[in-house]
Amino acid sequence: MSTIYEVLRRPLVTEKSNFQANRLHQYVFEVAEDANRTLIKDAVETLFEVTVLRVNVINVTAKRTRRARSRRLAVRNAGFKKAIVTLAPEDRIPIFEGVE
Repeated sequence: MSTIYEVLRRPLVTEKSNFQANRLHQYVFEVAEDANRTLIKDAVETLFEVTVLRVNVINVTAKRTRRARSRRLAVRNAGFKKAIVTLAPEDRIPIFEGVE
């Protein structure tokens, strides 16, 4: 099992995650494969000193893509696990502030 500092790999910053952070108080992270909801909740509350109301976990499947210049070269993008963390309305995570 991962420690609290190994659970959150990186924040996922997209247009959709910016909308969720600004309007819905939801933040999106890439997390370790063996992390569960309680471990993710403990990690976010400990690292950012916020109150977590809800954690949704999604397994993003690996996808096969093809290189345009060579016809037969197929590349497989790695799958990962992501977590959508809903915070209390008065809480914010500062690393997401100002990112457009």
